[in-house]
Amino acid sequence: MSRLSNLARRIDDAVFDSDRLVEDLLPADLRDRYSVTSYRSAAAVLQQRAPEELAAIMRVLRQFTISRSEIRAPGGNRMSATTRFAQYAAAENFHEEVRIKADLLVQLTAGKGDSAPEVDRIIREDFIHNHMVDFWRARVAFDYEWNSKDQTYDRDLYAFRSFFEAGVIDVGVIVTRELSNDFFKSLGNCLDKFGNETDKTVSAKFGASTTGTHKLISRIAAGRSGGCPVLVLGILPGNITPD
Repeated sequence: MSRLSNLARRIDDAVFDSDRLVEDLLPADLRDRYSVTSYRSAAAVLQQRAPEELAAIMRVLRQFTISRSEIRAPGGNRMSATTRFAQYAAAENFHEEVRIKADLLVQLTAGKGDSAPEVDRIIREDFIHNHMVDFWRARVAFDYEWNSKDQTYDRDLYAFRSFFEAGVIDVGVIVTRELSNDFFKSLGNCLDKFGNETDKTVSAKFGASTTGTHKLISRIAAGRSGGCPVLVLGILPGNITPD
């Protein structure tokens, strides 16, 4: 057993791309604003099969910032910054809230060759059931998660998998936050809808059960997206602007 352990590679070595292969994906002006993690050659797929969509995503990222007061204000994943992100994506011709549904037609034939007679036919209705991605354009699914429960990542990755296995996309991209609890502590207390400070701290609002790149990447490593290449873009403190 110890011999096998010595020979085994970690899963992240096997399916996540090295920094050297993805370091040029982000333009220089975005590298202190977003982290990047590439699963199953997602960066290469975007560069080779969807260069126009990649350029559009970079334009969205360049426009998008979040202010400290927005983070402190009421609201979860649908705060004002999230609405603004959707507007930027729409301006780049991404369709919003795109769903996939499909029935499966199963045909059975008896004998050899193309002319073998059909002996049975089964229709499995709702074989792919209404999975949704936030944004879609051409061969790319594009999601944004700011402050959902971390189980939302499972939904997102399963949607990517369904779109990919149906032949609709080549790659999925998720923008989410990569901000530490210490960063949220530095923001102090939350604000109410009138802009007044409350007793609740920002770090309590963004608790252990909410979204973060580490929770997303662990799910990708566990294979939740199947064979679909996934690019993770983490929002860093450099993307948070002063009030």
